[in-house]
Amino acid sequence: MRDATTGAEVARVSTAGLDLAGALAYARTVGQRSLGALTFHRRAVLLKQFALALTERKDELYEISTRTGATKADSWVDIDGGIGVLFSYSGKGRREMPNAHVYVDGPVEPLSKDGSFLGRHIYTRLPGAAVQINAFNFPVWGALEKLAPAFLAGMPTLIKPATPTGYLTEACVRILVETGLVPDGALQLVSGPVPDLFDHLRLGDLVAFTGSAATAEKLRAHECVQTGGVRFSSETDSINASILGPDAEPGTPEFEAFVRQLVTELTSKAGQKCTAIRRSLVPSASVDALIDAVRTRLSERVVVGDPRADGVTMGPLASTAQRDEVLRQVARLQAAGGEIVIGSTEAPSVTHADGSVGPAPDGAFVAPILLRFADAAAPAVHEVEAFGPVASILPYETTAEAADLVARGGGSLVTSIATHDPEVAVELIGRISAFNGRVLLLDRDDARSSTGHGSPLPNLVHGGPGRAGGGEELGGIRAVLHHMQRTAVQGSPDMLTALTGVWHPGAAAQPGGVHPFRKSLTDLRLGDQVVSDTREVTLADIETFAHFTGDTFYAHMDEEAASANPFFPGRVAHGYLLVSWAAGLFVDPAPGPVLANYGLENLRFVTPVSPGDEIRVELTAKQITPRETDEYGEVRWDAVIRNQRDELVAQYDVLTLVEKELSKA
Repeated sequence: MRDATTGAEVARVSTAGLDLAGALAYARTVGQRSLGALTFHRRAVLLKQFALALTERKDELYEISTRTGATKADSWVDIDGGIGVLFSYSGKGRREMPNAHVYVDGPVEPLSKDGSFLGRHIYTRLPGAAVQINAFNFPVWGALEKLAPAFLAGMPTLIKPATPTGYLTEACVRILVETGLVPDGALQLVSGPVPDLFDHLRLGDLVAFTGSAATAEKLRAHECVQTGGVRFSSETDSINASILGPDAEPGTPEFEAFVRQLVTELTSKAGQKCTAIRRSLVPSASVDALIDAVRTRLSERVVVGDPRADGVTMGPLASTAQRDEVLRQVARLQAAGGEIVIGSTEAPSVTHADGSVGPAPDGAFVAPILLRFADAAAPAVHEVEAFGPVASILPYETTAEAADLVARGGGSLVTSIATHDPEVAVELIGRISAFNGRVLLLDRDDARSSTGHGSPLPNLVHGGPGRAGGGEELGGIRAVLHHMQRTAVQGSPDMLTALTGVWHPGAAAQPGGVHPFRKSLTDLRLGDQVVSDTREVTLADIETFAHFTGDTFYAHMDEEAASANPFFPGRVAHGYLLVSWAAGLFVDPAPGPVLANYGLENLRFVTPVSPGDEIRVELTAKQITPRETDEYGEVRWDAVIRNQRDELVAQYDVLTLVEKELSKA
């Protein structure tokens, strides 16, 4: 493994004698056991601690990263970007998942008239190992963006980095191990060739692969995937496009934003990004202006050289082998009709660490290259990817033609559209979304805040159809669920309550006794319940509420108009009046462990309430979620309002924050 700039040896790697079967067995036993003991929230807290540990030592990673050819900005994308994924999944795990071991998906499905038989979908973690095979271009981010959702799901990880930059991945993993926080068996690293790895996989294991489409297809064809039940997800080659809208003429903010973005994607990580722009689709009339603008910006902003030298903004490719491969693909594009209009395939003069400028025969340098195709439909430009600082300009006449050119890429991770015309955006989105995992709309309103064409975000899906691999990574909790099995469970309310940690109507309830609002989180139990007295609704109450709030909607104030409405028998009470009264019926007013009411969810008004009707409320502890890092937790209450005929009037969830222990004060 060699320094991408100087060719000096950095490390050696070998898998000779490695017991892959033993490593996987260790993950499936020890790793599964140690992670399985933790709830989603406890795993989420560990992810934050991992992120903090890497942040404290990221200077070490930055120093090593320069050997991969990364500039400081490149390292920020890789290292800080990866740390950011850990922080993001830590936050999402605690906000969006229960402090439990089972994740509930969707609403209850009633399966019997009397409510004694219910259905529910749940997610439980896969019982095997998550094998994560990563590419060379993001040795830190690539590892962490796969680790975070797998770890949160409770699935142990075996990381297999690409060899050319795997020494940086090793340093990252070593830092995590040295914290002493990694549960036993939850994280392993294997570096070097592993030709028989798939022979050791079985049902319950998962493979997440990033790399070439050709390699992905070979792996996907393995018996363990085809018939053995091993899940296989891939993120592969992608001939991504960026469309300059017909309204984005030279001089417009959209044109300028398009140029900035194209230059960034050409030069960031030396163009070694699976999300980089490979095809720039430009109205024919704007092609020359775009080439001139890109040439100017490159000359003003880009300095190629050793990342350790002051002022260098673009480093070498990851290896000389990668450099040679990029130049081979450029030659294929040229043979297919591509004309180099910016840059050259000749070895560039570069800035060295001492500030001198000259050749670097042992470095993997390629200067930015922009090709122009007269024939935008030439097959090669939609099929050949030069994985480096290379892009092609393709002219188009109509938006329909631009959309067709996007589709010729066979499936992409991302396409961006620079336009300020909503009609153009709507038309293109409708035509190209099926061929992309993500679409970025770039205009004058979001150009400054946009995270950019080439930046996958942890809360949005990263992946794409067809050639892009057909998989999905990231996307918030979606990625966690990829590491879990969704199962439909049928049973009684009591059984589903025990299984999910969520009280279901019809399950055992405990009305009476100590008011639930007087119980701390430690003392509260699912099914603890308050059944209120009744309260009569009068016409005077309705009118007082209407005048006090200003809500004088005719259904509450005009008998004739209300009677003409097919939903009402005449004047009816405000729904929000009933909800307000319900609170008065169930609340215990004295200070206690309930600290705050912070919202209602899933509110539905079912049966109108007329003057003379009576209402009562049942409030039941539905879900209890302690917060790992706070002295309080969340309690979700099932609130049901009924009338004197026992008809359902309204139903909703009340959310409260409750102390874990009773205050000694």
